[in-house]
This record gives sequence, structure tokens and C-alpha cells, in this order.
Amino acid sequence: MTEPFLNPNYSRHLMSELLFECYGVPSVCYGVDGLFSFRHNHPKCSAALIINCGYHTTHILPVINNQVDPTRSRRINVGGINIINYLHRLLQLKYPAHFTAITPSRAEELVHEQTYIAVNYQEELNCWADSDHYDDNVRRIQLPYTVQAVTPGLTPEQQKERRKELARRLIEINARKREERLAEDEEQLNQLLAAQDLEEGEENEFQKILDFYELSNGNDLQKLISQLQARIERTKQKIAAANTAEDTVTEDPKPKMLKQSLKPKDQEDFETWIAGMRQKRQEILERRNARRQRRQDMAKRRTAAAQERMRLISQLARKEKRDDTFGMRDEDWDVYKVINKEGGDSDSDEEQKLLELEEVLRRHDPEFEGSGSAGTSGNNNNGNTAETHQLHVGIECIRAPELLFQPSMIGSVEAGLAETIEFVLCGYPSDVQNALVSNVFLTGGCASFSGLPERLRRELQEMRPFKSTFSVTVAANPTLDAWYGARTFSSSPDLSQYLLTRLEYEEKGGEYLKEHDTSNKYYPSPTPLPQAETIPLPVGGEEIEIDVF
Repeated sequence: MTEPFLNPNYSRHLMSELLFECYGVPSVCYGVDGLFSFRHNHPKCSAALIINCGYHTTHILPVINNQVDPTRSRRINVGGINIINYLHRLLQLKYPAHFTAITPSRAEELVHEQTYIAVNYQEELNCWADSDHYDDNVRRIQLPYTVQAVTPGLTPEQQKERRKELARRLIEINARKREERLAEDEEQLNQLLAAQDLEEGEENEFQKILDFYELSNGNDLQKLISQLQARIERTKQKIAAANTAEDTVTEDPKPKMLKQSLKPKDQEDFETWIAGMRQKRQEILERRNARRQRRQDMAKRRTAAAQERMRLISQLARKEKRDDTFGMRDEDWDVYKVINKEGGDSDSDEEQKLLELEEVLRRHDPEFEGSGSAGTSGNNNNGNTAETHQLHVGIECIRAPELLFQPSMIGSVEAGLAETIEFVLCGYPSDVQNALVSNVFLTGGCASFSGLPERLRRELQEMRPFKSTFSVTVAANPTLDAWYGARTFSSSPDLSQYLLTRLEYEEKGGEYLKEHDTSNKYYPSPTPLPQAETIPLPVGGEEIEIDVF
């Protein structure tokens, strides 16, 4: 069973209790994973500096005369989990739109497959500042995404039916409004005719009716009756004309005429025809831009467009009961287009013409790109969907694993790997330092980073004396060599003398272990002091307590 270096006795006691009491194992042997890996790769080496880069911590273990020196060993509370979390947060801050897609598991995959340790971190940063270097070396990671199905446009037959349906609805709305207006006018006419009969004999009632309609005498009443009769007659004529034309609604022939005009008459004037198509398209785009500018001007205060809009609104708000003929003419409804903040004068026919013109230009004009059109922006967005779901992992490739050498990047006050190695070496004389640096052994999952041995060689060269020699080696399998070393140790004939049996567990306690070359040293926990017995003594009417051992 592997355990951390200098594992507390209480933690070992809990594990032994679990193994013996719960699982009923006959015996157990404890060892340190980094030492197992070291013995698996260097079984006969007596001096080395082991750097065990784990998931949560990094240990620097000096081995002298086949024994680990626990007093000079050091631990850095930075490991693989810190690198993964750091890269995870960097990518989430860089791509907030893909916050949910950047998961810790995906960040861990990027750490294993894309990151590396820079030999010279500052020089590497300067290289990434160059745009050409960035384009050549950036890692583009494709995120999963769902392609939205693009609904095809309406066919000419569907557009024709849609226009017919819209025209039919408009006719029905206008007919209903005319009928409502006709009923109101007829009712008012009947009231005025009844009031006219009261002129002889019922003068008081007749005067009240004149005052109600704000009329001065009977002549004004007769004029109002004549106006109502004329308006009722006109309304009936419009209703009859609308009913006659209801079944003969046809599509506006303008699109057909447009399509006919889109064909060149002769091959000789092809360039002139193309120029004409470009000019028509440009005019439509200018009108559309003018509508957008007008919409922006209406949104602002103290502009001419906004003031004109407020003037029209104030006119619509006037209460005039007598001559309210608004809506009788189709042009009356155009006022709502003028006061609409969204620029209500936009015409769907112009958009249709623009699409047709661009289709013709795209087919016959090789220089046409279709930029600036509303119809092409949606297609470009669909084409770039895959690119918008990509992660560009550039400087993050070296920034995340740099935590091993600069823990201050995540706010840690601990020293980095190079400074800690130098601190450990400074605690030994020069001959012991030479023996340790002659075999710097890297193991653990983080030792798999490419560039880590080269970075350590550079750091050792800077801290060691001139012309001194050193060697940096990496475990054959940094992740699994601890298990391979424990397997080799368990198959040795001396295993039985290092096993902790159940009888020894019951006799010596769960924190006990038998020492060997790849294990921790056993330091018995101090015996707790017995509880002191207190005896009260009366002194001057007060009681004091003294401890008796």
C-alpha cells in the first residue's frame, strides 16, 4: 500500500484499521510511491535527488546512502490538479461564450495532450507576441456543436400564395372597418333625422340636440345631414367595389417585369447590363441605409426626425368628434410608418428585389462578392459556425504548467521547483551536492510534461558552480512506475519481514509500520500525559487547587 511521504501516524492508523477491521486483510506493507518508482528504475543507486511530481503536491527527496533524508526533504503544494484548474479558468475567461463547454475534464485532456514546459519562459512569451509565430503554433481545438438546419427560402409559388393571402387579409380588414364606419354613420344619421322632426313643436328638445352636436341652428343640422348622407353613399360604393374585386386579386406584376429586365437583350451590351444591375443594387442598399439612419435619428432626442415624429403624434392625439374621417383613405395609415421608431417605411418588395439582383450578379458577375447584403450575412454565419466553436490554445500551452516553477501565478507564497531544489542542495556540503545532482530523478504524472528535463538542466546549470556536472533522468513510465516498483518489491523474498500482520496491528496499534528502503521512517507518537489529580486546600477562607502528579 502506497502512502505520501511523511504520512501522519493518525492517517496510517485509519488506513490500517480499515484494512484489518473492515476488509480483513492478513497483512500489509506500506511504502512511498516516489521511492518505489526510483527503485524500479535505479535499483542499485545509493544517492539521488528524487523529484516526485504528484497530483496535489510535489516532493523533493534527497537520497543519501540508500536512505531518504526526511529533515532536508521539502514539499510544494502545487500539482497536476492546480495546473488543470488554472488552465480551466484561463480558457473560461478567454472564451466566456463557451463557458459551459469548457469543462474540467476537457481542460485535463488539454493539459495531457497540448501543454509543455518552456525551457526559457520569458523568451517563449516574447515569441508568442509575434503574430506569425502565433499563427504557426497556435493549437486550434474544435468544440462540439450542433449545426442548425437552414430553412430553405420560399419558392416563387409560395411567395405568390403568401402575397395573395396578405392581400385578402388586408381587403377583409378594410371591409370590416368600412362596415363599422357605415353602421356608425347610419346610426348618427337616424338620430339627426329624428332630431329634425322635433324642430316643430319640441323646441327645447331640439335645442338640446343642437347643443350636443355643437350646432347653431337648423341650417347647420341640414348641412351635417347632407354630409353624412354623402359619406354613407361613398362608403357603400367602396364596399361594393371591394366585394367585386375580392375574387380578382392578382399578384403585382412588378417582380415579373423585374425578372424580365434582369435579362440582357444582346451579348454586346453585357457590360452595360451588369453595370445597370450594380447600380440598381446600390440604390436599394442606399435606401436601406437611409432607413437605418432615420431609425437611429428617431432614437435620439432633439433631432429633426424625432421632432417631426412628435409633431405627428400630437396631431393624432387631438380629439375631434365631428370630422373624424381618419382611415377612410388608404394613405391615412402611412402616418404610422412615419412615426414608427423602427423605420416603418421598409419595403419587403425591395428586399426581394435585392435578393434577385444579387442572385443574378452572383451568377454572371465574377467580381461580385455579395458583402453588405442582409441576405448573405446569415449564410456567412452558418459557414463560420465551426470556427466560432474553436479554442485557440496558444500561450496557455506554456502558462499552465509554468505553475511548477512559479506558484505565485495562482497566488501561492511558496517557492517554485527550481528555488526549492537550490534550497535543498544548499543544506549539504559540496561533495554530497555533487552526488545528489549526478542523478536527478523525475517521476509522477507531471513528469510527463515535455520540456521538463531540459528546463531542469537549464536551472541546474544556472545554480551549480562552473564546469560542474549533473544528470537529469525521467522514469520510463512516470505514471505507472510506482505500481511497477511496488510489484517488484512484493515479489522479493524479503517481503515477509516487512509485512505488518494482524497480530502486530492488535499489539502495536494501527500507526505502526515496518521500515525498509522504500518506506517512511516510523516515529512513534508521544504517549499522552496522565490527567492531573487536583486537591482543594482552604487558604484564608478561599479554596485553591494544586496539581498532584
